[in-house]
Amino acid sequence: MTAHLDAPHDLVGIGIGPFNLSLAALADGLPRHGAAPLTTAFYDERPHFRWHPGLLIDGTTLQVPYLADLVTLADPTSPWSFLNHLKNRERLYPFYFAQQFHIQRTEYDAYCRWVAESLPGLHFGHQVDAVRWNPEHDLFEIDYTRLGAHGEAEALGRAHARHLVLGVGTAPHVPDPLRPLAEAPTVPVIHSADYLDNRTRILGADHITVIGSGQSGAEIFLDLLRARPAGRERLTWLARTPSFAPMEYSKLGLEHFTPDYTHYFHALPEPVRDRLLPAQWQLHKGIDTATIAAIHHELYSRSLHGGWPDAVLTPGVTVRTAGRIATTKIELHLDHADQGTRSRLTTDAVVLATGYRERPLHRLLAGLDPYLRKDSSGRPRIDRSHRMVLDPAVTGTVFVQNGERHTHGVGAPDLGLAAWRSATILNTLTGTDPYPQPARTAFTTFGLEPRPEPHPQPTVELRPLADHA
Repeated sequence: MTAHLDAPHDLVGIGIGPFNLSLAALADGLPRHGAAPLTTAFYDERPHFRWHPGLLIDGTTLQVPYLADLVTLADPTSPWSFLNHLKNRERLYPFYFAQQFHIQRTEYDAYCRWVAESLPGLHFGHQVDAVRWNPEHDLFEIDYTRLGAHGEAEALGRAHARHLVLGVGTAPHVPDPLRPLAEAPTVPVIHSADYLDNRTRILGADHITVIGSGQSGAEIFLDLLRARPAGRERLTWLARTPSFAPMEYSKLGLEHFTPDYTHYFHALPEPVRDRLLPAQWQLHKGIDTATIAAIHHELYSRSLHGGWPDAVLTPGVTVRTAGRIATTKIELHLDHADQGTRSRLTTDAVVLATGYRERPLHRLLAGLDPYLRKDSSGRPRIDRSHRMVLDPAVTGTVFVQNGERHTHGVGAPDLGLAAWRSATILNTLTGTDPYPQPARTAFTTFGLEPRPEPHPQPTVELRPLADHA
């Protein structure tokens, strides 16, 4: 006799960041094969939704327009759009007169929290521990722990699903030379993800070093610069990149964040994709030109009355090793790539704007590992529709959100493709077309259309006519 199972969900999502929140919003009320509504559940270990709370610095804006909300680029009529959020908060007219195309990060966070607090089927405070495939019932089993207000385990549970979607997001990346210091409580070495929680402590340090040349590093350096007295800034900004470079934000450059480019990138051979990704860093790791201008303006203003601000900005530098001096100071051992020189820097606080890495999935998916198909580097193979390639014995599907950069390119973590990817997943899942996809999304044609080579024509040798006279 088989054990009784609660009614399985059509789709269970693991993680509730913007991408799975987008999927939940577009799935809300969606019919399954023209019948009853699609049944979904989403789990996240955090007690509530927050979007990069450590980086919600006053005045910072999204690097994508407000149209790149959770739903609009797939369904402009959705009740979960950013404009409907403004209408719900009676802020639509103020927004209209503000004429803002790029909204503040705090406003995007408030919008996402409004959606997360209103949608059904979202379960915060639930830590997913394991996922398995049950061949007897043709279902995925999801084991979870329900957490209390302070993160303590309160109860265990299990859910079943016909399909899964992974949206576990990324984790702050701390370079190996600085990891021991970041884990030590006695010296302020923090990741930018925790910047606002530690801002007062950081500002109290005599000398501060920011490491990282992306948008977060630039915003933090600017915030610290504005908060320090002129002539006593005592700031250093280091970067591995050869310059503090602007992000590629031209109209045609932005077409790398379209479905057209994503499809093109996915069709390339694996070695070509791996070669392309590092070379495209300026598409997503550069600095907004307005932020660069604001930094230069602040530095220039401090030089108006003679002298230079006490700030050092040095690109082309890597941290080879790092250590602690006494109990409060940090020593960084630096290499300059172009000069081939080495130096030491003593500082009192370090902010690591060193980015994020995709969260490893091997622990969560250990129970599915025998079914996973992997590429030559041991990464999951993911098809054009964002599905992990599984053994045919598994009749369910595992979709991936923001864990497929190696197969889908630089657009995988971009908010502008969130609604399109969610729509693609739901179209695939339902076997219908609730969210019709555009046939073309870019003026750029990526790649050549394969055409058969024309067969060479035989060469005809022309001879002069014979003289019949």
